[in-house]
Amino acid sequence: MHQQPYDPAAEPPAAPARILVVDDDPTVAEVVAGYLDRAGYRVDRAGDGPAALARAGAHRPDLVVLDLMLPGMDGLEVCRRLRERGPVPVVMLTARGDEDDRILGLEVGADDYVTKPFSPRELVLRVESVLRRTRPAPAPRPPSAAGLTVDPAARRATKHGTELALTLREFDLLAFFLRHPGRAFSREELMREVWGWDFGDLSTVTVHVRRLRGKVEDDPARPRLIRTVWGVGYRFDATGGEAD
Repeated sequence: MHQQPYDPAAEPPAAPARILVVDDDPTVAEVVAGYLDRAGYRVDRAGDGPAALARAGAHRPDLVVLDLMLPGMDGLEVCRRLRERGPVPVVMLTARGDEDDRILGLEVGADDYVTKPFSPRELVLRVESVLRRTRPAPAPRPPSAAGLTVDPAARRATKHGTELALTLREFDLLAFFLRHPGRAFSREELMREVWGWDFGDLSTVTVHVRRLRGKVEDDPARPRLIRTVWGVGYRFDATGGEAD
C-alpha cells in the first residue's frame, strides 16, 4: 500500500482566532466587533475592566482590542492583569493622541496602538498584522511518499516505519526528491539545489543516487521510486509504479 504525497490542502483549517473587544462605548464596540466578525474572527465583547478579565478567564482570547479610557479600571490596569496571566497580544485604543500614553501602553504590554477616531478596516489590518507576528506558525508535516518519510528537524528518515541509515548528503537528496515528486531534475540542477554547488564533478550526483537507491528501493537494480529520465537526469515517482 503506497502512501500518498503530502497535500497541504488536505490539512484541516485552523480554528479562527478569538478576539476580545473591550470598550465602554457600545457603538464603537459594535462596529469593531462587526468588522472583526466579517473578517472571520470569533468575537467576545466586554464593556469594562472587570468584565474583560472575567471574559478572558472564561475563554482565553488570542488577541484583545482594549480601550485605554475605561470606567473604574482603566485599560492600562486591564492590560497589566491580562499580562500577569500569560502572554496575550493587545491592540490598545485611545481617544488621546498624547505620546506618553502611547509609550505607557506599549510598556505595559500592548503590541500596537490605534488612536480614535480610526478606520475599522485599518484596525482589522492591525489585528491581522499582530496575530501574524505573535501566533506560532504551524509545524509543517514531514514530507513523505511511497512509505518514505523524512523529518528535517530530527535529521531522521524512515521506510515503512524503519529508520534508514543515510549519510548527510543522502538524507538531503531524499528530502529534496520527496518535496518535488514527479518532476525530472538534471544532475546539474541536483548539484545546485542539494549540494549548493554551481559546478563540480557530476559523477558525485550519480554515485549518491545509486547509494540512495540501495537504501530506499525494494530492488535497486530495477528502481521504481528514483527513476532515470534518459537525456535529463532523475525523477522521484511518488506512486512507486512498475519499474522500467
